[in-house]
Amino acid sequence: MGLDMYLSGKRYISNHFNEGDGERAEAIQKLFPELADRKGRWGDLSPVKEVKIEAGYWRKANAIHKWFVDNVQGGTDDCGNYHVTREQLQELKTLCEKVLAFRHLAVECLPAQSGFFFGNTDYDEWYFQGLEQTVKIIDDCLELPESWDFEYQSSW
Repeated sequence: MGLDMYLSGKRYISNHFNEGDGERAEAIQKLFPELADRKGRWGDLSPVKEVKIEAGYWRKANAIHKWFVDNVQGGTDDCGNYHVTREQLQELKTLCEKVLAFRHLAVECLPAQSGFFFGNTDYDEWYFQGLEQTVKIIDDCLELPESWDFEYQSSW
């Protein structure tokens, strides 16, 4: 048990709007032959309309979770799926880098949060490793083309 946090990357697939998606749909049909006779709503090659990847995963990084709850989820901590913009990811990355450079700002900029199995609330090496991990996850996400969207979800 404990706080698990997931950032997903999603890419919409459409034969009508995105260049190269016809080839992607054909490749998906080859990987999943059970879809070979199925068509999308518009008669296109595949009913698959989205690819979803695990873009990031944290365990008990409660300060990062608190940031998502406050800045993405409107203060509601309900384990739901929430759309995250690239601008929000960049904002979180900037905060993490600021705290990593000036550790005394941790309490002010990215405060830890206690909760049911949320982990340690000390500002120790685990805390700062979580910030370093967050910067890496966000860098990887922002390297994806603009056609990718992101969602955050937590569970405990």
